[in-house]
Amino acid sequence: MRFYLFLASCILPFLCFSQDIAVLKYKGGGDWYGNPTALPNLISFCNNNIKTKISPKPETVEVGSTDIFQYPFVHMTGHGNVFFNEDDATNLRNYLISGGFLHIDDNYGMKPYITEELKKVFPNTDLVEIPVNHPIFNIAYPFPDGLPKIHEHDGKRPQALGIFHEDRLVLLFTFESDLGDGWEDQVVHNDPEDVREKALKMGANIVKYAFEN
Repeated sequence: MRFYLFLASCILPFLCFSQDIAVLKYKGGGDWYGNPTALPNLISFCNNNIKTKISPKPETVEVGSTDIFQYPFVHMTGHGNVFFNEDDATNLRNYLISGGFLHIDDNYGMKPYITEELKKVFPNTDLVEIPVNHPIFNIAYPFPDGLPKIHEHDGKRPQALGIFHEDRLVLLFTFESDLGDGWEDQVVHNDPEDVREKALKMGANIVKYAFEN
């Protein structure tokens, strides 16, 4: 534990000035590598529209690796099983409480697994729904009704669920929305342009919030 905290204190100043994004690689057999065109398209949109300077090709970082501390924003997706061992959970918790941000986008079927595994990361904290007046819904583009619906899946309303640490949103779980599918190349899912634009704008809000808070 002391090693992780020492490492976080050393790396955090660099993390604060970094503007790079990584894809989170996790255990359990879920397709962490899903939506391969999503993040590059979101990065391009952010660099062109909210003046970020993110490397166009996102890196991959393992959940238990100390390399995670190099990235202020880490993105996680998939359809199925997720597993964090004790070291993974400790590393992820220290990353988040020392300034990092994790966005988990349910690509469909992920919720029961990630909900259970997050209990290892924050044993005494539950995912809570983020109110529509939270800055993440208007920091760059206004979403007065909250998270947009991109794909139908089970037809349920989209939910933005989060974990807060000392009043800072450190983890965002987007459910029944599937932002990542909306970020992908248009030919992948044939989403209408206005739907893709909503997904990209909401993604830009998430990125801007993560970089500035």
